[in-house]
Amino acid sequence: MHARSCFSLLCLFLSFLRAGALFGYGVSRCLLTSTHEAVYLEQIYFNKVLLGQYNSTSGNFTGYTKIAKEVADDLNKNPSFLKQEQKNVETCKTKMPPAVDLLSKPVKPYVKLRSVETVSSRHPGMLLCSAYNFYPKQIRVTWLRDGKMVTSDVTSSDELSNGNWLYQIHSYLEYTPRPGEKITCMVEHASLKEPTLYDWDPMPESQRNKIAVGTAGLVLGLVLFLVGVIYYKRNATDRVLVPSS
Repeated sequence: MHARSCFSLLCLFLSFLRAGALFGYGVSRCLLTSTHEAVYLEQIYFNKVLLGQYNSTSGNFTGYTKIAKEVADDLNKNPSFLKQEQKNVETCKTKMPPAVDLLSKPVKPYVKLRSVETVSSRHPGMLLCSAYNFYPKQIRVTWLRDGKMVTSDVTSSDELSNGNWLYQIHSYLEYTPRPGEKITCMVEHASLKEPTLYDWDPMPESQRNKIAVGTAGLVLGLVLFLVGVIYYKRNATDRVLVPSS
């Protein structure tokens, strides 16, 4: 920036410091309008009061106090300042749309369905369907029993922010188990082409692990048995019998 412009801004800051200002800061913003046009703003604040700003829509710096207006007039006559602001505007217009497109892409939720302990409930069972790390925020989680939507004994949290643009939500179903019934958690989200169904498996995970380990052991034992049979047959074929005298 031109030396005279820097001096003008410095005088503006010092004048407010002498007036008892405690905190001053500048903010640069790149905004996207509803018509997808980028707008670049540079704003100067003292004690949360806006003193002046550069707006790419008007193409100049505007002051909102007597001293700030004098500084604004000086900046608007400075070719170096206006040229640098124009570069900032072009950077805003170039980088803002791709960033918005990236953030607008939906992210599929990771869904986990599990059984949890009930607390002071008239039902002996409770299921929890959780959807994690999805974007955008809008999502719908519902319950089905044998294909029919459940509206009672259902409690759901709000969409909770993870703090990284992603969200999570949790839905609880209190129920009394019935033999042969099918309970399903249905998730609807912008990232999904159609509602995704997650069926509840009443078999505990520990039991499934035991069955998986037992099946793996059985397969391994069968393989070793077949290898032993093949080895024995090959040795029996290659053996030559010598007649005794």
